[in-house]
Amino acid sequence: FVSSGRVGANRLHFLLQSLCDLDRALRSVDSQLIVLRGKPEVELPRAMQAWSVERLVFEVDTEEYAKARDARITQLARAQGVEVTTRWGHTLTNLDELLCRHPGGKPTTTYGSFLGHLKKQLSAQPITLLNAPTRLPPASPGDSDAWLSAAGAVDGVPTAEELGIPVQSTSVIVQGGESAGLALMEANLARPEWIASFDKPSTSPTAHDPFGEKTRSTTVLSPYLKFGCLSSRMLHQRVAAVYASHAKHSEPPTSLHGQLFWREFYYCCAHGTPNYEVMVGNPICRQIPWGDDTKLLAAWREARTGYPWIDAAMTQLREEGWIHHLARHAVACFLTRGDLWQSWEKGAEVFDELLLDADPAINRGNWMWLSCSCFFYQYFRCYSPVAFPKKYDKDGAYVRRWLPQLKAFPSKYIYEPWLCPIADQKKANCIIGQDYPKPIVDHTAVSKQNMDRMAKAYAADKADKAGGSDGGSGGSSSANGGSGRGGSGSAGSAGNAPAKGKDKKRAMVQQTLPVAKKTAP
Repeated sequence: FVSSGRVGANRLHFLLQSLCDLDRALRSVDSQLIVLRGKPEVELPRAMQAWSVERLVFEVDTEEYAKARDARITQLARAQGVEVTTRWGHTLTNLDELLCRHPGGKPTTTYGSFLGHLKKQLSAQPITLLNAPTRLPPASPGDSDAWLSAAGAVDGVPTAEELGIPVQSTSVIVQGGESAGLALMEANLARPEWIASFDKPSTSPTAHDPFGEKTRSTTVLSPYLKFGCLSSRMLHQRVAAVYASHAKHSEPPTSLHGQLFWREFYYCCAHGTPNYEVMVGNPICRQIPWGDDTKLLAAWREARTGYPWIDAAMTQLREEGWIHHLARHAVACFLTRGDLWQSWEKGAEVFDELLLDADPAINRGNWMWLSCSCFFYQYFRCYSPVAFPKKYDKDGAYVRRWLPQLKAFPSKYIYEPWLCPIADQKKANCIIGQDYPKPIVDHTAVSKQNMDRMAKAYAADKADKAGGSDGGSGGSSSANGGSGRGGSGSAGSAGNAPAKGKDKKRAMVQQTLPVAKKTAP
């Protein structure tokens, strides 16, 4: 185990559940899971020496931290005479080979361009699946206890109590592990017409149990993909089989295959970009002078902004560990360029703690997208915390579910409770400013102010690049011709296609971002 102060209790429980499920699966084929607790660079060499290991095999991990860790482990293993073998398995493709298809070996920041490279790679190396083994060699030779103790290993997975992890929220709707992941995949595939016609932008951020208990409007497979409980390659092939039986089906970027391709897109961007997880020194990220107000950040994180749509989404995030991609869009835009003008890095850290599917490549990429730091540059379009949710839930059932203090509020004021007459507030047993906070900012005013800030930041960034500064953005000035993006889950954010006609006028007047048909998850 490697402890991180930014991993919340819900995700740690999901991980422990996944490890327990893996241990059960291994024991069913005569093996078992061995757990080492401590720093990998200390514990693995110790175990390799104690067990006379001759060969070390592991899956490639492209996270920045993991690259440094694995390079060090490889060095230490080879110093002990241990052969090291790595394999690509967490992504659809070998990302090193995929990057070689990009000009100069540098990742593109546009989905359309990336898709062309990906299709060529998949054509050259089609996805193949292996059957699971029916039997494995015993994990330990002879005396298991002595063998384990020699390396300081643990037989079985430690409990949450042993690790001091707080109890898991009762609102979490998914159980960790391959068994649960496969079951959920099959439940989704049992609706082939839905799979074939899946269109991510058409799904609702406020839907509750649309397909039965503990379901949402999307697949909710992202936590399983993040932890490797579910193979992205298997999911790709199973969805492809559904497509093959339907003469007409949805296409990327909004289809289910499109979601897996978005995941690959962000993994490729992260793998080929130095300092991808931060702003400074990140060659594809625009350098924007964000504010640093701990009180505003805390109000957003703790669901105290005074905007029910934002606070409900942040409450669901904290309790359930998951929110719909459009809810992620809304809260990310609100924290950064939309309202509070706080750094996307701070928001990404909160998501990294609270999301079950928090994945560095997708999470950081989504935050750069929604803050208009990379991938998407139409900063004059932002989500209204009042107008946007009315498109999906006019009466505010979602808000009432997650903010029970507003449960009896009149529908007319559910997204603007500060406008509600005091008599109606009393009747609803919720006084604004006492039982529920007043808005911490005036959205109409600050969104306009922030558009001016963005314009100045863009101009300064352009000047820096013209002057040869290393800190600015190297990214494209448009995102797939205006098409939005979406992740396979994780931080699940997406831009939107340019508004036209009345939609464009409405976007400018209300500062609300209509969901465009081309928006990917």
